[in-house]
Amino acid sequence: MPYTPIIGTLGYVLSPDGRQVLMVHRNARPEDQHLGKYNGLGGKLEADEDVAAGMVREIREEAGLTVTAMELRGTVSWPGFGKQGEDWLGFVFLITAFEGEPPPANAEGELAWVPLTRLMELPMWEGDRHFLPLVFDGDRRPFHGLMPYRDGRMLGWSCSRF
Repeated sequence: MPYTPIIGTLGYVLSPDGRQVLMVHRNARPEDQHLGKYNGLGGKLEADEDVAAGMVREIREEAGLTVTAMELRGTVSWPGFGKQGEDWLGFVFLITAFEGEPPPANAEGELAWVPLTRLMELPMWEGDRHFLPLVFDGDRRPFHGLMPYRDGRMLGWSCSRF
């Protein structure tokens, strides 16, 4: 059976000094699958856009920022991750330059600049702890991860880099 995931983007906006990352604390909607967790910014790809354009749009919509430079850091395949067990394929970006100032919150929750040194202390999906270090490690090779989920729980993690 062919793999037909929902395609999405996930972006981490780096502060100009490179010491902080913009995160959303998903606390605005009680029915949110991500409620209480911190996450990067992003969402589903639209049919008429490529993944880079989708990432730029999501950053503009969710943080009011205009992306001027970004790097594709990798991909993660999340079979079974969706609320109803849907498969997701995410393109993970590091936004290294932007224009504008983010608001204090968006429709999903509060936006916060978090020091990179404290990032792993935040409540987040357990799986994020596996790939987040790869987003910020400075290795120019993109990572490509596989992280199956069942019933909201990560079942495993594997990753390739070339």
